Amino acid sequence: MKSLDTLLNQTIKITEKAALLIDDLRKNFDFSKIEYKGKNDLVSFVDKQAELFLVESLGKIFPEAGFIAEEGTGVPKKINWVIDPLDGTTNFMHGLPPYSISIGLMDGEELILGVILEITSRTCYYAHKEGKAYCDGEVIRVSNVRNFSDGLYITGYPYRDFSKMKNFNQLMYHFLANSHGLRRFGSAAVDLAYVACGKSEGFFEFFLNPWDVAAGALIVQRAGGIVTDFKGGNNFIYGKELIAAAAVHPEMQKIIEACWYE
Repeated sequence: MKSLDTLLNQTIKITEKAALLIDDLRKNFDFSKIEYKGKNDLVSFVDKQAELFLVESLGKIFPEAGFIAEEGTGVPKKINWVIDPLDGTTNFMHGLPPYSISIGLMDGEELILGVILEITSRTCYYAHKEGKAYCDGEVIRVSNVRNFSDGLYITGYPYRDFSKMKNFNQLMYHFLANSHGLRRFGSAAVDLAYVACGKSEGFFEFFLNPWDVAAGALIVQRAGGIVTDFKGGNNFIYGKELIAAAAVHPEMQKIIEACWYE
């Protein structure tokens, strides 16, 4: 394998080119070409074209790796690129930021590197497993806020599975009533990046996929944050639930577990 610094820099350049492609495709975006993978689970020709570009480009810089990609391009191997070509598709379709590209690299269960590019602002967050986390060349750190009540939090709303709405409503009430607030931006990758750079004290969401979180989870960790599943364990890549937070993580996790598994 190439050095992690080299691989990361090459990944960033590919991500930037993919953002240009997405910008160009949006000029002729047509709502008639939207497809539904499930209720409110949208995909466009832009997602597919961007993913094809990313798979082809990443395959050239690291041929030994396979792919776990949202639209199913490529074949998984032991080492995999984990790709969301357009995280926040619904936002993108309506011209509402944020939406992003998320690229992670995993060796089995180990996170190796991650790149998140917020497309509209061209803000890039990145890290590899042996270094610090960065945003556009500057080192980033998670918030140092220690009191839950002083935090501002982020979540994602359910959009296709509403079976846990009672529990989720309890969580929203607790966070809204006992903190500086709860926000929803519509791109889990960006949500994780905001935690990594200290804009938010913590993020939680359920029914997530590996491509939603692989890059961001590593960036949060390398920025000094804690990432777990709702029970405080390590099953946050494939377990479809995630808490990413700074010093408030223990209290967040306690609250979420109590509401979610009552």
